Amino acid sequence: MRLPLLLAVLISASSVQADEAGWVSLFNGKDLSNWVNVNCAPGTWTAGKGVIKCTGQPTGALRTPRQYENFILELDWRHLKPGGNSGVFVWGSAIAAPGVPFLRAIEVQVLDNAFNIPGKNQWYTTHGDVFPIHGATMKPIHNGDGMRCFPSEERSKSSPEWNHYRIVGQNGTIRLSVNGKEVSGGDDVVWRKGYLALESEGSPIEFRNLRLKELPSSGATPEQSAPEEEGWQSLYTGVDLHGWKADGELKHQWTPEGWQLRCAAAAGILWTQAEWGNVELIVDVRASNNSSGAARTASLALPIDKGSIRESLFVRPGSWTRNHITIRGDELTVKNSDREPQVVKVRAKFLARRSIGLVGNPAAAVEFGNIYIRNLK
Repeated sequence: MRLPLLLAVLISASSVQADEAGWVSLFNGKDLSNWVNVNCAPGTWTAGKGVIKCTGQPTGALRTPRQYENFILELDWRHLKPGGNSGVFVWGSAIAAPGVPFLRAIEVQVLDNAFNIPGKNQWYTTHGDVFPIHGATMKPIHNGDGMRCFPSEERSKSSPEWNHYRIVGQNGTIRLSVNGKEVSGGDDVVWRKGYLALESEGSPIEFRNLRLKELPSSGATPEQSAPEEEGWQSLYTGVDLHGWKADGELKHQWTPEGWQLRCAAAAGILWTQAEWGNVELIVDVRASNNSSGAARTASLALPIDKGSIRESLFVRPGSWTRNHITIRGDELTVKNSDREPQVVKVRAKFLARRSIGLVGNPAAAVEFGNIYIRNLK
């Protein structure tokens, strides 16, 4: 082999090695041991033979266990039914945003072409829209709807064909390439550091070949970064009442409606099967639109030596309110972002470990969602 040709081969081989350096697989091809189920049922996400499979029920997310700032992410996806809906969440929160099953994040949309509904396409496409959701912000790099960036070309393939996404996030910018060509993105993104996640949203979908290359940090500030994971675990599967119990017919007052758990106009208690010590809870609550006065209530129930006590949660008709509840010793604190915390000193003695109950309202239907719990020391 002549020297110039040999040198060219060596340079080419070196370039390939350099390009591959730093890439890591986000999926081991056989299980979900390196992923966190944010708010879905145990069977929503499964894995095997190199593929992550999602049933689409309920709506929710599967995220990475750690945050990323600057990176290149590549993955393949395909919808198993025409008209499927999903997405990839970038720089997302650790748990669902208040009143929705989605993370606060930048969404890189994953829509099948059959979702193209005539007359509605002025505000979305099926070829790689990028947009902020539920508190995130960005400036689209070209025309779209508000902060939503439409792709410059139609490049996605229809179900059941595979599509390839390459997502580059760096210094608060995001760029999406669909099947080999950059088509959309945004600048001045907040947050610009957070979790990466796959979305479940109503239709079966598969993901494969998920790999990531981290790029040098640009020093995202705390204000530019998602809050770190705090050990929250979801208490509600979104598809059934697994992990909950109620006396007799009272359980029939509670109806799973996707990520929302609906309680008919009744005051029966739905208890966790597990017992807890000192804990913090997150509970989103919404009363029906026609609720008024005393009907705008829902409660948390806690067992004591004899019977149980109930403490009111913050509830609004027609809109969701996020409640943070802390139970430590004989003290219970309920707070939300709009009001001063309610601190209750319980006269009766709490059990050392106890179930936790949700209580509806006898005068109006109430919906609960995003029910999370974490242990406190």
